[in-house]
Amino acid sequence: MGNVSGLEDPEAARASLLASGVVKEVIPGMVYSFPVFTETFLKLIMEEVRGFYKTKLPAKRPNSMNNYGIILNDIGLEPLMFAMQDAIIQPLAAVLFPREGSELESHHAFTVRYKGNEDTHLDVHTDDSDITFNVNIFGEYEGCPLVFCGIVGAPDHRHFRTAYQHKLGHAVMHSGRHRHGAEDITGGERMNLIVWSYSYNFRQSAASKKKHKREKSPPDLRCLSYTHDRDYGHFKEYPPGKKSQYFGRGWCPQKGKEYPGFVPETPSGGRGGSGNLAGEL
Repeated sequence: MGNVSGLEDPEAARASLLASGVVKEVIPGMVYSFPVFTETFLKLIMEEVRGFYKTKLPAKRPNSMNNYGIILNDIGLEPLMFAMQDAIIQPLAAVLFPREGSELESHHAFTVRYKGNEDTHLDVHTDDSDITFNVNIFGEYEGCPLVFCGIVGAPDHRHFRTAYQHKLGHAVMHSGRHRHGAEDITGGERMNLIVWSYSYNFRQSAASKKKHKREKSPPDLRCLSYTHDRDYGHFKEYPPGKKSQYFGRGWCPQKGKEYPGFVPETPSGGRGGSGNLAGEL
């Protein structure tokens, strides 16, 4: 692949990286995929994960939306995760996402698991990260595609862009602000390793401030969030057990940023604030 991160022209570096054929665009300029883990490494990391589960020790939830997974820094893998960030994530993020990915200095690393009778899907959301690195480490499953919509705050952020099917050992990299979700798993078990990376300098910059624009039209059904959207119940039935938790509590779109003809699911119209979206797929 070469040392493309050392090229002075960001566009030239990106073009060189894509021309290598190693990194492929899932959504041009927004979401990328590439092979990253060998079969040997996958077996080793799964041995660590399965070994921890066998101990029956308690594990904190990996984030605010996933119920099943492990925070990898909590089981002794923090040095490995920092090494991965330095050797893989940082060089690629600097080229593919130079604004938010050029100076990554901290992270939150964890696994997530989808299977029947556990988490079968993950509602559409954005991540609490600047750059998200997401690798499938166990893949004997059916269904559960990763759905991508738009960037939070954009007029089309609730419009469907593509559905990506995870590949064993392959990573997906995208901005944490990209709305996405995992649809229902229909068989087997899927496990992914996630690294949320953060840039202090980017977060202190004017470019990091979220600016919400008025939505241009109603959302696509695959991009609706029962956790966050004020109009979810106007378009879809809630999944079992979710209505009592989330009905009338949405914030999106922000009040004053609604598309023409917007109808909230409750007379109060929901919270209409900024929201705290944090999950991973």
